Amino acid sequence: MPADPLHSAGTPQRSTTSQPTSGSGASAIEVRRSSRRRRTVSAYREGDRTVVLIPARMSEAEEQRWVSVMLDKLAAQESKRVLGDTELSERAQRLSAQYFDGRARPASVRWVTNQNTRWGSCTPSEGSIRLSHRLQGMPEYVVDYVLLHELAHLLVPGHGPRFWRLLEAYPRTERAKGYLEGVVAADRLPHLPGVSGE
Repeated sequence: MPADPLHSAGTPQRSTTSQPTSGSGASAIEVRRSSRRRRTVSAYREGDRTVVLIPARMSEAEEQRWVSVMLDKLAAQESKRVLGDTELSERAQRLSAQYFDGRARPASVRWVTNQNTRWGSCTPSEGSIRLSHRLQGMPEYVVDYVLLHELAHLLVPGHGPRFWRLLEAYPRTERAKGYLEGVVAADRLPHLPGVSGE
C-alpha cells in the first residue's frame, strides 16, 4: 500500500480502507499504521469515512479488534450529541443535496415531543418535517435515515416503489430500519422486576 501523503516525510505508514462493521456510522473505514505510534489507538470521522490510527506493529487480529472498539467509542460519543432545530434543518438540507440532488426542500425541520408512535412525520403541502424527540441520542445514521425518509415524502407521497427507490441511495437504510425495529421490539419486552440481593 502507498504511504499516507500527509505523513510521507519520516517513518513509513500503511493505510488500508475497508467496508464498515456493524455499529459504524460511516461508509468506509481507513486504517493508518504508523511506526511512530507505540501504544495509542485513536479514531475520528473524516466526511463519510472513519479513520483509525494504530501502531504499525499491530497484528491483523489486533487491528480488527481495535477498529471495532474505536467504532463503538465513536458511535457512543455521537449518540450523546443532540442536534438543535437549526442544526437539524441544516442537516436535512445537506442530506437532500447529497442524496436527492437538493430537490427536497423543507420549509421547516424540528423536534417534537408529541410523536410517541412514529419516528417522524411530514406535511408536503407545508414542507414541514417533524422528528420525534425519542430519536435524540440515537446514532447519527439513524437520525439521518429518518430525515431522508421524511425528505423523500416531499418528493413522493406514500410508500410505493418510487419512494423506496429514492431511499436506496442511502447506504444505511436497512441498518437504520433494523435499529429502529430493535428499539420498538425492546419497548414491547416485559420489564422484569429487580432481583433483591438477600
